[in-house]
Amino acid sequence: MARRRTKKRTHLPDPNTSKQSSTGVSQPLNASASQIPKTMVIRIGASEIGPSVSSLVRDVRLMMEPHTASRLRERKSNRLKDYVTMAGPLGVTQLLLFSRSDTGHTNLRIARCPRGPTIHFRIKDYSLCKDVRKALRNPKSPGKEFSAPPLLVMNNFTTPVPKNPDGTPGKPPPQDALLTSMFQSMFPPISAQHTPINSIKRIMLLNRHPVEEGSNEYVIDVRHYAISTKSVGLSRPIRRINAAERRIHKNIKPGVKKGALPNLGKLEDIADYMLDPSAAAGGYTSESEVEEDAQVEVLNPTLRGKKKKVLRGPEKKAIHLTELGPRMTLEMMKIEEGMADGKTLWHAYEKKTRADERELEQRHAKKQAEKDKRRKEQAANVAKKKEALEAKKAAKKARKAAGEEVEESEEDEDEDEEMWDDEELDELHNRESEDEGEDDEDEEMED
Repeated sequence: MARRRTKKRTHLPDPNTSKQSSTGVSQPLNASASQIPKTMVIRIGASEIGPSVSSLVRDVRLMMEPHTASRLRERKSNRLKDYVTMAGPLGVTQLLLFSRSDTGHTNLRIARCPRGPTIHFRIKDYSLCKDVRKALRNPKSPGKEFSAPPLLVMNNFTTPVPKNPDGTPGKPPPQDALLTSMFQSMFPPISAQHTPINSIKRIMLLNRHPVEEGSNEYVIDVRHYAISTKSVGLSRPIRRINAAERRIHKNIKPGVKKGALPNLGKLEDIADYMLDPSAAAGGYTSESEVEEDAQVEVLNPTLRGKKKKVLRGPEKKAIHLTELGPRMTLEMMKIEEGMADGKTLWHAYEKKTRADERELEQRHAKKQAEKDKRRKEQAANVAKKKEALEAKKAAKKARKAAGEEVEESEEDEDEDEEMWDDEELDELHNRESEDEGEDDEDEEMED
């Protein structure tokens, strides 16, 4: 029985239906209800951080592909509140904020939308993608690796804790669990049963280690690699012939270069190509081959033929990692409530007593109460002026309906009042922006 046709051009899809993502996990179609994490990599103070940090932001956007705003353009007038407002409709779950302090330090803040928390990092050093490519002997050109999110690998994110006196394992510090969950929530989950192995093309490695041996201060090394696999046990000529056979069976458009196919035109027999090293790279491998890399058994998927299924057993392959960049070394400074506007939950260098914490909470509550009071007063003033303006307009309409003449000067006064109302709203917005600026200054002073 024929399948019923589904209209796609003139009919919107059902938002309750779901589709299969590249990670093998079923995801809703609409962006607002999607479970795929999405990020925004933002420059705070785009004209002040410099060209080097701007290049780093572009490289990080490329690393976070494909679920990120790769073509985002910041303006000097944009504030954090503007990005948070747009994060909800776009389905953004994390904001990565790059900034530069007055002392010259480059900082990174990772905020969870829409209510936080926010983790502050100091970028101790970094290398751009172009610098990494120059340092490699055989750099890899980017291709289809960025069509799927990278595989996140985290190492040593649990601080060693001594055992309790009764022999039970000690409780790890709470900031470790929060840091781990923050990084894990930046990428979609992977299903071991349904995720195709061929879809994993990149690795993002996070290695946490102490600054010095025996030190309690830790830094995080960020590395980004591309994954390439090659069959083990086959000589280079046989691999080239297999690759040529796969390309021949594919539908290659005319005029497109077919790649590095073996040239056997000058040879009398294929044995010359297989055995003679000078024929076409021979049966020997070069120093850049991956025969000594990690070897794993990969279970090939079931191939469907025209009449029956073709089963293929496991195949040994060598895995080779090529660094793409960028490189970063991060030092976690503090953890803050909310979207960079709450109280400090943990600080790397400042340790406060209970009395200091209560004093800071009272100060923050008092400041927030004053801000809410001022905002309510300004909103009440704007509403009062609007009501007076509406009453005046209604009275003028009643006078016109009664046949009385209305002078032009009264209409000009109405226009002036509308203009003053707009200025009152602008002043309210500017006051809120000033409050955010004061909060940012307080954060820099704490740092």
